[in-house]
Amino acid sequence: MQKKLFIKTYGCQMNVYDSARMAEALAPLGYVPTDTVDDADLAILNTCHIREKAAEKVFSELGRLRVLRAERDRPLLIGVAGCVAQAEGAEIQRRAPFVDLVVGPQTYHRLPDLVARALHAPVVDTDFPAEDKFDRLPAARSVDGPAAFLTVQEGCDKFCTFCVVPYTRGGEVSRPLRQVLDEARQLAGKGVRELTLLGQNVNAYHGAFGKSEWGLGRLILELAGIEGLERIRYTTSYPAEMDDALIAAHGQVAKLMPFLHLPVQSGSDRILSAMNRRHRADDYLRLVDRLRTARADLQLASDFIVGFPGETEEDVAATIALIDRVGFVQAYSFKYSPRPGTPAAQMPDQVAEAVKTARLSRVQGAIMAHQRAFNRTTVGRVLPVLFERKGRHAGQLTGRSPYMQAVFADAPVHALGRISPVVITKAKDNSLAGKLCPSETLAGIGS
Repeated sequence: MQKKLFIKTYGCQMNVYDSARMAEALAPLGYVPTDTVDDADLAILNTCHIREKAAEKVFSELGRLRVLRAERDRPLLIGVAGCVAQAEGAEIQRRAPFVDLVVGPQTYHRLPDLVARALHAPVVDTDFPAEDKFDRLPAARSVDGPAAFLTVQEGCDKFCTFCVVPYTRGGEVSRPLRQVLDEARQLAGKGVRELTLLGQNVNAYHGAFGKSEWGLGRLILELAGIEGLERIRYTTSYPAEMDDALIAAHGQVAKLMPFLHLPVQSGSDRILSAMNRRHRADDYLRLVDRLRTARADLQLASDFIVGFPGETEEDVAATIALIDRVGFVQAYSFKYSPRPGTPAAQMPDQVAEAVKTARLSRVQGAIMAHQRAFNRTTVGRVLPVLFERKGRHAGQLTGRSPYMQAVFADAPVHALGRISPVVITKAKDNSLAGKLCPSETLAGIGS
């Protein structure tokens, strides 16, 4: 009998990938996805524990689900998955005993059994199992559009003092090369044209291949040979793990897009040391220079944490100086928020909230100035755009440029899933507008 599955996904691309795999794992039980929680027989919150008050947002949503269940005349199973489930499983049981299922990010391959058990009594599974969950997930991948994520690495061994990932995702593990290649070929065969490789520290990838191991650079070279696959990206990168082979791949592999998300977090060496980052500002800048030597049109995005314990005005100035030096075309910037159980939460000299807010505004202003300036440089250029979905207006499609900019253009529906040349006519803060043009005018970047 067909049942409806609603999954609300919080946080990073890894959670987006995990949600899709959870839906695939539950399909043999008769569950089909729905975008409407009112229709659901099973509602799962796939959670993220990175940002401030993440757990409170989950408990608030759980309260709404509890009311929904009470108002219905048919059952609703309620589940919490992901990093909040891993970190706060006992607290969820205490504060929300009506939750039927709590499952961590390393055990969602057990969902069919866990859901069957949850029909009779609440179930909690937040172990770090010995078996490889990817070996036990369904081999067939579902595809929703021409761009897809593929997890190649999970976990983190770096223990940045602000971060909960090592505690919620566990240590670094890389998927075997053959497994990754098989999944990539399957996705390409189903019409995927752009593949984003995922990992908490994706460039720490060292996948087993017989008795040897392949790093991310070698993996990308192999993926570039897959028929039908036209674009490759990867995220999220750790600067200290950028090795020579991966840097070289940016110059050697045309399918590897000229856009890299490379989190630095701060421009201050003192703060980077307090964060337990394994690079300093100069290390990062030298790395950027090497990458741009390998590929001159490479553009960068980054992450910044503002208001870390002990941060001074001089530290903020160093961060803004680094932003201006690199000229990031996109960035994620956040006020520091203490995560329970992390070393930084116990540090002295916590920065006042009002000071964090003011500093964040300055950092975001610097970032936005570079983003706007770069977007303006694309006006009049022809960019290859992978059209992924229909736009908000009739006859409009939306897609992504090689630099991850959203691009809107009037285009026929048969252009969906294809890379088409678009002349950019207008630049906004967060998107571009353009018009289709003849393919012979395409300059060849990122095509």
